[in-house]
Amino acid sequence: MTSADHAPDSALLDDLERYYDAAPRSAATAEDFGPLTLFVRRGSTGWHYYARPTPGHEGPAATADDVRRVLERQRELGLPEAFEWVAEQNPELRTAVEAAGLTVHEHPLLVLGPQDGTTSTPALPERTEVRVLAADAPELAHAVAVPHVAFGNPGTAAGSAGAAELAVSAATLTADGGVARVAQRIADGVTALAAVLEDGAVLCAGQHNPVGAVTEVVGVGTLPSARRRGLALTVTAALVAHARANGVRTVFLSAADEDVARIYRRAGFRPFATALVAEPATEPSA
Repeated sequence: MTSADHAPDSALLDDLERYYDAAPRSAATAEDFGPLTLFVRRGSTGWHYYARPTPGHEGPAATADDVRRVLERQRELGLPEAFEWVAEQNPELRTAVEAAGLTVHEHPLLVLGPQDGTTSTPALPERTEVRVLAADAPELAHAVAVPHVAFGNPGTAAGSAGAAELAVSAATLTADGGVARVAQRIADGVTALAAVLEDGAVLCAGQHNPVGAVTEVVGVGTLPSARRRGLALTVTAALVAHARANGVRTVFLSAADEDVARIYRRAGFRPFATALVAEPATEPSA
């Protein structure tokens, strides 16, 4: 089932497929498993990547045995057992990963193409601003850390986690090299990071990672104590504006669920397809 209102544009699907294959290569090594490609991050910090279909593969579609071979390699390397793909581009992969024992989760995929204009930007209160940060910005550590705190406290409701938790996370990410990694990616032009600041304190941040004329908005998170203020849309609008100003034609993102997707639809994104994520089933709590 797709989150789009009609069959997605095949040319756009191909653009996204090329993007999904190219984007990890700036920070990961690609291992060839025939119909599947496993991305293994270089170094000890940064995102853990995933396996996904190999673009342009001309042989048979991936089978459960192919999936199991990748799973064995992920376990050998101590990596998350994760596969990601677009349902409409590789519909047959779901059967294979489920036969290998993984659980598949659906996430709405939304796009803002050249014909869709720009996102609307919510008004910010006084003493609050949104900025795209340079690699040496003093706020960078907190901006990198905000999504970690946000995703550690999931949901969209306001919560208690705030400045204290952010400081701890920023210190951890600085110590383990995570902040330096993002700073280098910004300097290299493969990542842009936008943040909302209030009186100098970071409340929300997110990134986009351009490859040619396509980019994905990722990791947009708001400090739980600052939620319900439209800050995620403000960050997203800033990232879209930065992308457009730097020659990007197509901006896309995947939403956690339909509730989150509705927020991004209000900002101008349109449903396009369905992102699928496969991982081991979660054991029920006792």
